[in-house]
Amino acid sequence: MSLGYAEKLSYREDVGTVGMSEIFDPPDVLQQKIEELAILIQKSKHLVAFTGAGISTSCGIPDFRGPKGVWTLQRSGKGVPEASLPFHRALPSLSHMALVELERAGILKFVISQNVDSLHLRSGIPREKLAELHGNSFREICPSCGTEYLRDFEVETIGMKETSRRCADTKCGAKLKDTVLDWEDALPPKEMNSAEKHCRTADIVLCLGTRQQGLTKPTLCSLQITPACNLPLKTIRSGGKIVIVNLQPTPKDKKASLVIHGLVDKVIAGAMHLLNLRIPPYIHIDFVQLSLSHSPKKKTYVKWNLRIASIHGQRAPLPFLKSVEVSFPERPDLKTAFLHEQPFYLKRETLRKRPFKMLLTFNFSDGCSCLCTTIEWPINFQVTKDNLVLEKNEVLRELRDAADKESHCGQHAVLERKVNPRSEVTIYAIVTNIRRYNDPEEANGVLEITPNSNSNFMIKRCSEGVNGSQTSQKRPKWS
Repeated sequence: MSLGYAEKLSYREDVGTVGMSEIFDPPDVLQQKIEELAILIQKSKHLVAFTGAGISTSCGIPDFRGPKGVWTLQRSGKGVPEASLPFHRALPSLSHMALVELERAGILKFVISQNVDSLHLRSGIPREKLAELHGNSFREICPSCGTEYLRDFEVETIGMKETSRRCADTKCGAKLKDTVLDWEDALPPKEMNSAEKHCRTADIVLCLGTRQQGLTKPTLCSLQITPACNLPLKTIRSGGKIVIVNLQPTPKDKKASLVIHGLVDKVIAGAMHLLNLRIPPYIHIDFVQLSLSHSPKKKTYVKWNLRIASIHGQRAPLPFLKSVEVSFPERPDLKTAFLHEQPFYLKRETLRKRPFKMLLTFNFSDGCSCLCTTIEWPINFQVTKDNLVLEKNEVLRELRDAADKESHCGQHAVLERKVNPRSEVTIYAIVTNIRRYNDPEEANGVLEITPNSNSNFMIKRCSEGVNGSQTSQKRPKWS
């Protein structure tokens, strides 16, 4: 959860039980349970994941009720814990990406989340297969036409209040609202209806990191708050099973077919290894808009303005950029400019008939996987460029493939270019983060299976990563 989100919540004296001790299954018990989980997943026909704050703590986002949670430390007078990185730069965990692979393999049908961190969407879970019960700190919605806007910055309000932006549809233009619930806000019917439908259909509901202790209000729900706490139970009434992976006991443990007390990433890494499914890398792509406007063509000199801004509006922040260096390698007469304040803006005057090359070096903010990248932009005011609109998904796929193959970030590509007589606006996509999950430390000990005379499998610790096997789109057959 976001520390900013916790601070924006209305004050409430009773936030329920906090600071409960964590429970860890003994290694041999944990190994056996992971094998049981893998078999349940493999045999499932309609798997649903129900996620809480525990799935995101390994991303550097503190939870609320754990031993070092926001409310636990506040109650003990120790203040709010520090996040290990900016909220908007948090990367999906191993478990987030494992869910993506399970969805791609056709095993996972739906995800229900209590988190507002947007990590499921960032990881690649399709919006239509995700119910965000508490909203999303990075998502706005138009109350008039229902259009949703996913931002690369944290929306400034919570409680479904009006924000500073409007709907981009020219036929609408209504003021947008945030989507994050405050204490007294009702759960969104659209999200709840989808969640209930899939829980009734599910044969397995896999609860990951839902370790909060609940209140009696039907808000800020967890496994212990009505009505969200009852969502997994709907699968039992239909003949399905509940699996809980959690470090603290929950009131629903007695209803579960399997309860695993272990780190979510470690448990999921072991299950994925048993299923022979590769956990894909996470590759993050940011977007930037470059605008170049200039004076009329008749003059000898051209006065031009360069603006580097967010695709979400000129006033919206660019969280991934710290500064921009603008240089002119073939023109020693043009001084290099260093831009440190957003929106980044440069004003110059040059000869109209003398083309030049402009190099834009984007210096990335903390939390990015590389320091910078450079975009080369040829400028010729005597030549009019053509408009360009590329297929977005194809461009992004090629960028991700390149980043995956080259094992570094900084790749960039043009998505769109709009040209007018006195201006040019180009949107670039830039790879700013890449994270792989083949390091054993990512899961605090990856698990490997070897034959065992007492069971189909025996699990042991190893130093080999989870990316050792190829991705399989078919379910493995069990002997």
